[in-house]
Amino acid sequence: MWMNGGWGWIFPLFFLVLMVVFMVFMMRGGMGGGPMCGSHKTPGAGTTPREELDRRYARGEITREEYQQMRKDLE
Repeated sequence: MWMNGGWGWIFPLFFLVLMVVFMVFMMRGGMGGGPMCGSHKTPGAGTTPREELDRRYARGEITREEYQQMRKDLE
């Protein structure tokens, strides 16, 4: 009976809000924390620029000339 009156919008609105909250919760990684929570470490975190440069050169991502130029720039 109350669904035909002016209160028929409450349940759909409540359901929509609940779904949005659930989606945000899941995107943040649930209870374990996710990449948007700040607890997710990126590869290479905690290294100095010089160490990262050395790793990039060792993996073959940059040439010898690029390595030497970047090393000069860092010094």
